[in-house]
Amino acid sequence: MKKIIILVFTLHCLFGFSQTEKDSIKTTSLEEVIVTSNKIPKNKKILPNQIESINLKQIEFQNYQSTAEMLSNSGSLFVQKSQQGGGSPAIRGFEASRVLLLVDGFRMNNLIFRAGHLQNVITVDENMLENVDIFYGPTSTIFGSDALGGTVSMTTKSPKFLSETKNALSGGVNTRYGSVNNEKSISFDLNYATDNFAALTILSYNDFDDLRMGKKKNHHADYFGERPFYTATINGIDQLVENSNKYIQKNSGYTQYNALQKFTYKSASGFKHSVNFQFSTTSDIPRYDRLTDVSSSTGLKNSEWYYGPQQRILAAYTLDKENAFLKSDLQLNFGYQNAKESRHNRRFGNPNLQHRKENVNMYSVSTDLHKKFNKGELFYGIESYFETLSSSAYKEDINTGERGGIDSRYPNGDNSMFRNDLYFSYNEKSTEKTAWSTGFRIGYTTLKSTIADDTYFPLPFSTISQGNFTYSGTLGITHNTSNNVTLKANISSGFRVPNIDDFAKVFESGDGFLIVPNENLHPEKTVTGDAGFVIQSNSKRFKLEHTFFYTRLYDAIITDDFEYEGQSTIDYNGSISQIVANQNKGKAFITGISTNVRGYIFDQLQFNASFNYTYGRIIEKDGEQPLDHISPYYGKIGFSYSKNKMAFDVYMLYNGKKHSKDYFFNGEDNAQYAPEGGMPAWETYNIKGSYKIFKNTRLFAGVENILDTQYRAFASGINAPGRNFYGGLKYTF
Repeated sequence: MKKIIILVFTLHCLFGFSQTEKDSIKTTSLEEVIVTSNKIPKNKKILPNQIESINLKQIEFQNYQSTAEMLSNSGSLFVQKSQQGGGSPAIRGFEASRVLLLVDGFRMNNLIFRAGHLQNVITVDENMLENVDIFYGPTSTIFGSDALGGTVSMTTKSPKFLSETKNALSGGVNTRYGSVNNEKSISFDLNYATDNFAALTILSYNDFDDLRMGKKKNHHADYFGERPFYTATINGIDQLVENSNKYIQKNSGYTQYNALQKFTYKSASGFKHSVNFQFSTTSDIPRYDRLTDVSSSTGLKNSEWYYGPQQRILAAYTLDKENAFLKSDLQLNFGYQNAKESRHNRRFGNPNLQHRKENVNMYSVSTDLHKKFNKGELFYGIESYFETLSSSAYKEDINTGERGGIDSRYPNGDNSMFRNDLYFSYNEKSTEKTAWSTGFRIGYTTLKSTIADDTYFPLPFSTISQGNFTYSGTLGITHNTSNNVTLKANISSGFRVPNIDDFAKVFESGDGFLIVPNENLHPEKTVTGDAGFVIQSNSKRFKLEHTFFYTRLYDAIITDDFEYEGQSTIDYNGSISQIVANQNKGKAFITGISTNVRGYIFDQLQFNASFNYTYGRIIEKDGEQPLDHISPYYGKIGFSYSKNKMAFDVYMLYNGKKHSKDYFFNGEDNAQYAPEGGMPAWETYNIKGSYKIFKNTRLFAGVENILDTQYRAFASGINAPGRNFYGGLKYTF
């Protein structure tokens, strides 16, 4: 509390002189959130479920290094990191394949999205984003499989017609430098507009050196995570090398390239044709946590561990037409996505570098329709996704170049998934005070996988073939008890169909554990109840939102001890490993609260704060045990000041402690990367600002982690950035 009072006092001293008029004269009020998804009403006020949005103005001002950093600093969700080039969003205790990622309405989740930690969100560059909507709780009825904990829906910028912009040609250049990792980023966008045709081009480049952690001791913990040594191969021999600066997380840097191209054409007959092409790729991305794994014999376990270039391609065509079918607005989408990823690792002293490569193709078609009634709106449609996977592997002697065979990460034959869903959602404002919504989705998903060669790891089966009938529903209501208070309640179900990663992966998870296939898996399902309220002042200058949720998981897929051909351990890659496998472990529950407060202290100064708490347990016959992916409490407290040409943000990010007793040790909580006793609590203080230098030029600058605190986010394998001075310049024309 003392720190918050100091922040308020400091800001009042800095900006109080600009308050020349009383609040009663001003009309400044909190902006209403407009949701960008085309499957629900745009106005958040009538929706019963919790939704947070990050708009273009916020994205541009906050000026973060990546989309993962933008999400983690929003205070709206938790983000885990295993390396600098990553970021795995977690919502309400669900993460990775249990959180759905969408870009422009297309699913990014594919048949190899794993239950562990994912870095795919960084492949959507924040410079290309128009808006991000975060949906909390099961949203399978709206978006389909995987949306158990929620959905992160990212919408990229769209071409502007001449009626929306002053010039036929417009665009801008945005540059940024950050000291904590010698960041060098630049993006360029160009919009060409006519009355009925528009084209948008965006190109961006990001280069990050090794990340420097904080130097100052976290008052909640002792020093930890420092990098005194790293491995280097000198004249073909692996050696431990002393790090000249133990705060530099050696071998964590990477580079990324992004491109977006959109074309839109409006015909005289009322049809709108849109083409959307996106491309992202990276350099090799070191898997930092694995490079710090300790070995009693060699000091460090691995000499090399990196992801190959992570490539994402989206090519899509969209047709829009108002009143096209049964007086419904029509949107028809055809999409193709390609995702390439690979893993490369080599043990210390072993000349064999192992390469495992995956190539995923995803084809989709969907029809979304929207019909308005006097008091309500109907959303309905169908969607199909067909996905294929090619998985291969080989080893290479780094000294001789000789190649040999090894086991692939996934079955090396034909792998595919085919999803087909039908959905509808209806929302009605039945009275001036009450609105309600309901929806239902049904579908059928098939999975097929063949093992062409089991030389390196014989399995008790050569083919996996499964079909799953899926369904989900939702029912919610909002009621205004007065002009100032709104009550909300919602119950919804969600589902996630097991994919190739769940069924057929052979994976060394680290710390002596090996995940083996388990073909007896079924879809996992959730049912969630939400209850909340919104309190808003008459002037709309203050708002308090609070949500309580309770989720039950059925047939929850978790990783636990397993016997493979009667054995609990196995010799794998020269080491004795404990066997674990994905299993439907009965039931579990997750509960928690989320609170957001926003308000104006005076017209130029806004206060905002958020608090999120989650608690989850697996329910077993002999009692309860912790569920993994459950982050400690977290949130954000800050002040935003804006007047004329300048704007400032001062805020604190905070996380509670994750105690060892609350870790699920065979799961993905990564207890081995935390100090003894669990991951310590932490908080950082940050200041950001912008100033309009000229008519078309704005300067951005700030300091992140001002106190240079040394800390690590829960379940992460790399320390967070230390003090970062950054500066950027944006020029528009």
